[in-house]
Amino acid sequence: MPGLYSARNLKSKKKKQRWQDINYKRRTLGLKVKKDPLKGSPQAKAIVLEKRQMEAKQPNSAMRKCVRIQLIKNGKQITAFVPGNGAINHIKEHDEVTVEGIGGAQGGPYGDIPCVKWRVNKVNGLSLLALLSGKSKRQQ
Repeated sequence: MPGLYSARNLKSKKKKQRWQDINYKRRTLGLKVKKDPLKGSPQAKAIVLEKRQMEAKQPNSAMRKCVRIQLIKNGKQITAFVPGNGAINHIKEHDEVTVEGIGGAQGGPYGDIPCVKWRVNKVNGLSLLALLSGKSKRQQ
């Protein structure tokens, strides 16, 4: 049982112990937001620098279609996955794309694509899904 005048001591010890918890430290210092290229926002606009193919992790052997992009808001370069069959054909270099998180566990990569945590959502303001289904046409 703690003493009658020990509240200040207990409080400061608890505060010190709390900083040893890695989850508390990351949350309080905002380390997830600082590390995230999108800076905590759900989506961001970017410019396509190049198209590339990434090899899937074992046991799969596919070539996943990705694009290397540069974010407009802070100039950081990231690799984003292009979902859909033949969707890479609707994207050209220097296009403006909107990217979003891919939804992996704890903000990490999703599925068998290593190090890719984002996916392309829109191309030049048009939905990638609409372009694939033929509901909207790309302007030349």
